[in-house]
Amino acid sequence: MSELPDKLPRHVAIIMDGNGRWARARGLRRNEGHLAGAESARAVAECCAELGIPTLTLYAFSTENWNRPRSEVRFLMSNLRKFLKEHRDDFLKNGVRVAAIGDVEGLPAAVREEIRATQEATRDGEKLTLVVALNYGARREITHAVRQIAARVQRGELEPGDIDEATVREHLYTAGLPDPDLLIRTAGEMRLSNFLLYQLSYAEIYVTETLWPDFRREEFMEALQEFARRERRFGGLKPDAGTAARHNGRSARARSRGR
Repeated sequence: MSELPDKLPRHVAIIMDGNGRWARARGLRRNEGHLAGAESARAVAECCAELGIPTLTLYAFSTENWNRPRSEVRFLMSNLRKFLKEHRDDFLKNGVRVAAIGDVEGLPAAVREEIRATQEATRDGEKLTLVVALNYGARREITHAVRQIAARVQRGELEPGDIDEATVREHLYTAGLPDPDLLIRTAGEMRLSNFLLYQLSYAEIYVTETLWPDFRREEFMEALQEFARRERRFGGLKPDAGTAARHNGRSARARSRGR
């Protein structure tokens, strides 16, 4: 069992990659890889709820994934419905609130209904917000936000000069959620794949060669340990030892004079 890190992220985002390669390496159909990947999603969500990580976002289906074979898309939609239905009681038991981001209205009606039912059933969950990115693309999200802001300006509700970062954030799909502190990408790929481009500005990025179906509790804990070892400066500088010593000396002299 991995040791609990001394510093945990508030929000973990994961690009779940490698289901197809996992299945191919075992002589299985791609759909078998997706089934195994769903178990990894469950395991990581349970770990987040147990550790007290408030938000987990999983990149489940992108706007580009519609380009996959029809049979695979149908399976992914069916598997999503099954996952939500079968794990709804677990979500309730573990205090998990399920949310969805993306162009959800572009999903099949049966999938939209399952999402709606799961969101309604889990709305009071307080341990973890599990965000599922579905029919999601960051460029589409930003374009959607720009259109909404432009419409408000056109209606006279907002002056162009009053538009700031907070305004933009309020119109993103993720409004009300903290930005991810940690982005995990499995299967060794070194790209963002149109995922949370605005929100990941200062996220720590962790890439592992582990394929998503093999990414379970131990692998997740390793990612958290790596996050805990990093120093996040958000564009600032780390004070050198001399600066820190001089600061501590001045503080000590000030305390002495104050006695």
